[in-house]
Amino acid sequence: MKFQNRRFPSATRVVLTASASALLAACVTSAPMDKKAAAPPAHGSFGIDTAGMDTAVAPGDSFYRYVNGTWLDKTEIPADRSSYGMFTKLAEEASRRTRALIEEAASTNAPAGSEVRKLGDLFASFMDEAGIEAKGLAPIQPELERIAAITTRKELSAALGDTLRADVDALNTGDVDTDRLFGLWVTQDMNEPSRYAAYLLQGGLGLPDRDYYLVDNARFSEVRQKYQQHIAAMLGLAGIPDAEARARRIFELERELARVHWSQVDTQDVAKVNNPWPRSEFAKRAPGLDWDAYFEAAGLGKQQEFIIWQPSALTGISKLVGSEPVQTWKDYLAFHALERGAPFLSKAFVDESFAFSGRVLSGAQQLRERWKRGVDVTSGAMGEAIGKLYVEKYFPPEAKAEADKMVRNIVTAFGQRIDALAWMSPETKARAKEKLGTLQVGIGHPAKWRDYSGLEIVRGDAYGNAERASRFEYQRNLAKLGKPVDRSEWFMPPQLVNALNSPQQNSIIFPAAILQPPFFDPNADPAVNYGGIGTVIGHEIVHSFDDVGAQFDAQGKLANWWTKEDAAKFKAAGEALVAQYNTYRPLPDLAVNGELTLGENIADIAGVAIALDGYRLSLGGKPAPVLEGFSGEQRFFLGFGQVWRNKYREPYLRRILMTDGHSPGEYRASTVRNIDAWYQAFGATPGQTLYLTPEQRVRIW
Repeated sequence: MKFQNRRFPSATRVVLTASASALLAACVTSAPMDKKAAAPPAHGSFGIDTAGMDTAVAPGDSFYRYVNGTWLDKTEIPADRSSYGMFTKLAEEASRRTRALIEEAASTNAPAGSEVRKLGDLFASFMDEAGIEAKGLAPIQPELERIAAITTRKELSAALGDTLRADVDALNTGDVDTDRLFGLWVTQDMNEPSRYAAYLLQGGLGLPDRDYYLVDNARFSEVRQKYQQHIAAMLGLAGIPDAEARARRIFELERELARVHWSQVDTQDVAKVNNPWPRSEFAKRAPGLDWDAYFEAAGLGKQQEFIIWQPSALTGISKLVGSEPVQTWKDYLAFHALERGAPFLSKAFVDESFAFSGRVLSGAQQLRERWKRGVDVTSGAMGEAIGKLYVEKYFPPEAKAEADKMVRNIVTAFGQRIDALAWMSPETKARAKEKLGTLQVGIGHPAKWRDYSGLEIVRGDAYGNAERASRFEYQRNLAKLGKPVDRSEWFMPPQLVNALNSPQQNSIIFPAAILQPPFFDPNADPAVNYGGIGTVIGHEIVHSFDDVGAQFDAQGKLANWWTKEDAAKFKAAGEALVAQYNTYRPLPDLAVNGELTLGENIADIAGVAIALDGYRLSLGGKPAPVLEGFSGEQRFFLGFGQVWRNKYREPYLRRILMTDGHSPGEYRASTVRNIDAWYQAFGATPGQTLYLTPEQRVRIW
């Protein structure tokens, strides 16, 4: 599960020793939280952006504005962005670095077929806007002709199977959406972790979620109208006649697909999604699609079993393949081929794609510069090839050593926290400690790199390169089936600003690009580092023990390792957290979905608590210094609050509230209201907005 929002998944009880209690009391005394005394200097020298704070706001009323208020008031979202925050800032820097690495590689005149040469040719092909413009529709014309030649449902099923890609990952990255009919995910079998399984997930929608088609309000009615106009515009650009009538039929088909889709909440419920189906029973269980033709075209003709993530959705989608007119499906395939190909086609396609996907769905006002999009394309196709170059230049061994030390402290702190839990039985504690003992940690980069020797890159063929890269990744995933599981696999390239927990591998991953300020600086105040990257580390550790992760055992098998009584207490705490987050309302008509965001909220709260414990361990029994009026624990919480500063455009905020397992930044920062030590550090009192009585604070780990 990713740490940061995609497209961007317990409260805790701080156990104070006598010395820690005395230290906290001294810190609070040295920096009382009345507004005058709390005012910090204009610029902190310890890793905190003090100029971005608003100390006129009491931390207990809005900790988020206290640590970020001036930044929020002065920061404008860039025109080419739908949101802006610390992740965006770091991603932009990583993108600039990556561009330089690619261009440097391209200038070396490396041998044909080498990774370096492929990187340069891939990027240059995308950047050749004039060459792409001159080709017009020619690159995608063969695909459109293949679709036009379909006459039977068997041929339709084969064409749908040929589009299948490994473009979903339900538990590691949390990417569960695909505009293809289904999405394939090849990963460990949740019932038998020693082997790979082929998972099929629902797909087929062009809008972000089923609710965009089904919710009856003015906002979504407008989106649906503009989507139909967009479909017609894309068909028209390709010279397809009767574009408006075809667009209406395509939209209605997608709306029927949406009606059988599972909700985001149900899609996250691993107890519901574990549905092994023998290949031999597909025709009986899900009639409509010609499954023999589909799987043969998808290269899965010999696969004897699949795990179906959303069975009723698969059944409903298959039925529509058998019942809706073949011509409507052909139009649907043509539109989605154009939509996927648009970034690699002429300017008219690029602009129309942005007008809807960028402006309407996300609120961005301006198309991102071409080089930025080129970096994304190149990184998406050959991420680890770039990653090798990135790590060599930007990830020194000293950074890894310091991060390793922090991980050890936080893992130790979590083990101590498990031992101290009053509500958990010794039996469940032993199983939890066993699982913690098998946790794998990856920092910076994978131990072994992917091999791109089989990927063909042709300079000057931007569209073809994208298609070949997509198929190459698909074949890489198919090749896993029937082979031993590689538990060291990474699911993010080193140049990505994010972090990840894999419940089935019981592993956590921290790419090199996130290990930089404001998350991590080897030369910064340790309190700020623990509040930044330390809480990220804690967050990812806790994902192995959140509402989803806690259902997997130490070997990554979906198996219950809880006593009945402990499981009930854990569930009750989760329900209290759901209720708490349901009260947050970022938009007048839309609240945070506490059930959808439960796993991430558990990981945030418990992650902060164990990172704080890890910071205390790092002090080795010595008192933390007071820097510029702030105690060590105050600086820890400030570091945490500032990594979550973020601003959103309304369409994008609405989109993530409906589809994303992460809460918006303000509410992630506000998890501190469940942490006892935060009250002691900042003096939050009854009557203030964030104040919770000790009994109201949700406590899990």
